[in-house]
Amino acid sequence: MTGWRIIFMGTPEFACPTLQKLVDRGENVIAAVTQPDRPKGRGQKLAPPPVKELALQNGMQVMQPEKVRHPEFVETIRKMEPDIIVVVAFGQILPKALLDIPLHGCVNVHASLLPRYRGAAPLNWCIINGESETGVTTMLMDPGLDTGPMLLKRSTPIGENEGIASLHDRLSAIGGELLAETLDRLKEGSVKPEAQDDSLTCYAPLLKKEDGAIDWSSTAKAIHNRIRGLAVWPVAYTSLHGETLKIYRSSVSDGSGAPGTVISTSRERLEVACGEGSIVVEELQLAGKKRLAAAQFLAGCRVEPGDKLGLSGDIG
Repeated sequence: MTGWRIIFMGTPEFACPTLQKLVDRGENVIAAVTQPDRPKGRGQKLAPPPVKELALQNGMQVMQPEKVRHPEFVETIRKMEPDIIVVVAFGQILPKALLDIPLHGCVNVHASLLPRYRGAAPLNWCIINGESETGVTTMLMDPGLDTGPMLLKRSTPIGENEGIASLHDRLSAIGGELLAETLDRLKEGSVKPEAQDDSLTCYAPLLKKEDGAIDWSSTAKAIHNRIRGLAVWPVAYTSLHGETLKIYRSSVSDGSGAPGTVISTSRERLEVACGEGSIVVEELQLAGKKRLAAAQFLAGCRVEPGDKLGLSGDIG
């Protein structure tokens, strides 16, 4: 436990293990700052961010500014006199006026091995790009986008068939542990900030629904990586018989044929040709239907070798 006055800033489920770690350590978290409640689900009812729910469960003061750059909010934080601000997937860029407030700076827990994958969606893009390793970096924040000096790193391998959900959960847990170590070493003065080499960086932009579009002329490996990197949202999609088909899980095979053509539906197996090789679709969902394993899907939907998958129809 550091004894410092800590303000925590975070929004999604990914940030919760780090906040919980601060609670478990008995840290003095004087407030949790998170995004405003947003509409969610079919009914579009307002729903609180996961960090808000966790903070309230632990009796914390919760603040939900629309924009953290507003002078009124900056002044509110200044008056709270934090020793350090911890930021995990908050969702807004902090202005210099805010970064300058805490005595020991603002520490960000970022889900990549910086300077690689700066930006909003590092977990997704490292899978889409076929990386075999990723990790978590803690850094001191500056006004740039994930450009501040690095403090500590911890790496983890990415399995060839690992999806975004399991990687998310593993890295969020690593993030909490690494933040705890970072605080301890900052307290004792045993960590030296290291400048990032900008020549080694790459950008991980915010995901769009269109990123899920499958280009069947790509290699089987590239399509497989896209499927597993987008399996939570927006989900990789194509079309079958004029209807949107979402693909959640796949594996790579060595079949051949015209890209996008179904080449096998035998033995409860749906195999589709790619520009190079083929993929075996293992879990999928047709528009308006339930998400199913391939065997269940094939039992209720007529798909035959020679059928073509494409991008016509609704992509919603």
